[in-house]
Amino acid sequence: MKLTILPVTPDLWPALEDLFGKWGASNGCWCMYWRIGGAYRGKRSENKEALLEIVKCGSPPGLLAFDGDLAVGWCQVTPRDALPWLDRMWWFRPVDDMPVWSISCFFVRRSYRRQGVMSQLIVAALKTAKRARASALEAYPIDTSAPKSTSNTFTGTAAAFTRAGFKEVARRASARPIMRHELKAIPR
Repeated sequence: MKLTILPVTPDLWPALEDLFGKWGASNGCWCMYWRIGGAYRGKRSENKEALLEIVKCGSPPGLLAFDGDLAVGWCQVTPRDALPWLDRMWWFRPVDDMPVWSISCFFVRRSYRRQGVMSQLIVAALKTAKRARASALEAYPIDTSAPKSTSNTFTGTAAAFTRAGFKEVARRASARPIMRHELKAIPR
């Protein structure tokens, strides 16, 4: 399946809103967890408004995958410093001083799961970070082959990132690698 992948801009907000549905993707998070931490809980409408403000005011905070006119997937990709909650989790603290971009979340429409949407979003995120002149792109996926790994894979799977050329650069928790792709070799 060939998808069209675009940065989320204000004109595409209705498509993101439709994809996330009335519940706001993952329990009303609206992809705010890595920005504000546990404060997202129980604040579905506030989270939605906060993400809308980010979309309106800054550079696009992520990518939308479309099958025709239907939004089928989302990937948050942004400079790591826009996601301060990553630094609050000891297993995701920075590996070094390199100013990286981060892929922190995915959401795929239920009927499109296990069809390669995440993989296409990862490739598009690599190109987006490269165009933004990022030196590297990081991800914080679940290693589903590790004992006691969670089935909640909203951060992606290590296998998908490995297939896209990411390398593990740290692992401070058994099922939570930090994976990185150096962007020098990817054409803009």
